[in-house]
Amino acid sequence: MRFLFVLILLAGIAIGLVYPWAMTNFSGHEVGSYRVYEQGRFKPVTVALSSSDAPVRVLVDLTARAERIVSQQRTILTLTAATGGKTVLASTLQFNHSDNPRQVSPQLPDKIFRDEAGVIATVSPGSYLFTVGPGDADDIPMRAVDLVLRAGTGEIDGRARPVGYGLIAVGLIGFLLSLRFGGSRPENPNSKPPPPRWGRGSSK
Repeated sequence: MRFLFVLILLAGIAIGLVYPWAMTNFSGHEVGSYRVYEQGRFKPVTVALSSSDAPVRVLVDLTARAERIVSQQRTILTLTAATGGKTVLASTLQFNHSDNPRQVSPQLPDKIFRDEAGVIATVSPGSYLFTVGPGDADDIPMRAVDLVLRAGTGEIDGRARPVGYGLIAVGLIGFLLSLRFGGSRPENPNSKPPPPRWGRGSSK
């Protein structure tokens, strides 16, 4: 039973954590990475997109001198994307779920935290203006902010995370219960050596 619950736990991790992460970071191809904040200043960027790029996943990398981001439901960054004077994406970023940030360099304490701003499902050929600005959390030691665009990305199945988290819970609870109530295995009578047939301690 323990082995079964371990398999359920691993399946939950794969469906609920690994699959969404892989789809977000590796599906499709990267259009480009653009520096939108540096030396205390935000700057908008304009990117030319074509209809063949759809859908475009919009990611934001935050470089900060911190081990983790604790925003307490406050907004760290805001992002809007517009084309032809029309806003096609508006998002707030909190970076609360970035538990495994990337390290900039072994010699530097800075870490890179990634959050997803959203997906532009339909792309009209033309220039898109991306504007990133500060939120209401002003105590984050930001070093730099980069906008990352990935084209032709796969859509994450909305059922994946709930199903994955459910399997993780079932597998973990079941495994812990099996450890507690599994009991010890009955002793194998053949595991003891046979009594000596001659001399002291023999059966005769």
